[in-house]
Amino acid sequence: MEIWRLSLLEGARKATGTAVIIDVFRAFTTAAFVVANGAKTILPVGGVDEALELRRRHPDWIVMGEVHGHKVPGFDYGNSPDEVSRVNFKGKTVIQRTSSGVQGILAASGADEILLSSFVLAEATVKYIKKKNPAVVSIVAMGWEGDYEAIEDELCAEYLEARLRGGKPDFQDMARRIRADPQGAKFFDKTQTSFREGDFHAAMSLDRFPFALKVVKDDPMHIERA
Repeated sequence: MEIWRLSLLEGARKATGTAVIIDVFRAFTTAAFVVANGAKTILPVGGVDEALELRRRHPDWIVMGEVHGHKVPGFDYGNSPDEVSRVNFKGKTVIQRTSSGVQGILAASGADEILLSSFVLAEATVKYIKKKNPAVVSIVAMGWEGDYEAIEDELCAEYLEARLRGGKPDFQDMARRIRADPQGAKFFDKTQTSFREGDFHAAMSLDRFPFALKVVKDDPMHIERA
């Protein structure tokens, strides 16, 4: 198994084989909670207008996500795993639009298979990849809006690579480094109403869920348990 480490939208466009698109803060942590709470499927879409048009045509569908980290007017939920962790999504179709993780899905068109990951899905993702044993794994840390590297995604990529190679990375040290970085500290800034302290703790819940997430390239493209 050949493992490539890539970053940002540019990296997603280069991904081949099995692509693992990482968004710890917060898209794929949020998606994991939504699936764990019973959602039938998640539809990733690139734009706000597209998301709202889908909801107009399907009023019973739920729409969640953000622009520049902030909840979009007209969306049911923002991009908060803490918020959705208490919501029953049983049987629901959920539309997700985010500025980084979802854009990475759409950019990774050259990959044979796309998995989505964050710390809450880490070991389940590793087990899935090891079972499939693809020739190439492209691990893509999406960063902030797909344009700037972010410590939480880079360290999650490092963690996954180490586990795939049989290593035992020090997650607690990684979590401390993330908390000390501005990307982690913003969740403890009470003036930042779009970033909850609970989001940080949710995102740092290592291996919280026993399933991986994959993208199914049918029409429509959707996310489901792997």
